Amino acid sequence: MSEAAPNASSATARGVFVTGTDTAVGKTRVACALLRAYADSGQRVLGMKPVAAGAERWPAGFRNEDVEMLRAASSVSVPRELTNPYCFEPAIAPHLAASEAGVEIELTRIVDAYAHMCRLADRIVVEGAGGFLVPIGSGLSMADLARALGLPIVLVVGMRLGCLNHAMLTCESIERHGLRLAGWVANCVDPKMQRLDDNVFALCERITAPLLAVSGYDPAPGSVPLFDAAKLVDLHA
Repeated sequence: MSEAAPNASSATARGVFVTGTDTAVGKTRVACALLRAYADSGQRVLGMKPVAAGAERWPAGFRNEDVEMLRAASSVSVPRELTNPYCFEPAIAPHLAASEAGVEIELTRIVDAYAHMCRLADRIVVEGAGGFLVPIGSGLSMADLARALGLPIVLVVGMRLGCLNHAMLTCESIERHGLRLAGWVANCVDPKMQRLDDNVFALCERITAPLLAVSGYDPAPGSVPLFDAAKLVDLHA
């Protein structure tokens, strides 16, 4: 980048940060659905996954499947290093992958990339890695990244046995870090989960943020829950 990127506070696009109760709970599914809903309403959209672990080696570098899905759902084309500033080959915890690669993940690099993307789009959907508190470096977690970007949070709850505790702990952590939980998605990751509707209702009683969507189990990698674009306006209030 030939010029100094602005701080995130000077960005003009409005973004959301998609986090989850765990890894493999459907964050990419939801992030892509948000991008498509915004795009369908006529807005320029960009997806971003600042840190990705688990990638294939290509001649030009590493490529992560989640990153490629976000890029495909975006309506604006940007260099891959903006979409995904940090990409590591092994599918392990980000701080371990970074350490093995001899790389220190720097929040300023990610914030600068985000601010640069904000010049080019109306909406940015940022997808975290793993759960909300997953470490990304010495003394840093995904929560610190979300706080550095200062974005409203969309929480993806992986609906399976144990999800109530995971969801409530994540909500508490989001609040403790001074961030706004703008909404949440119930994404069924266990086709055999019993009493799915009852569990969704239990979370609705306990999470003050609105339920944006309930996504039934679907193992197809390209499947996404659908959002009404009008329903997403309140995310940025």
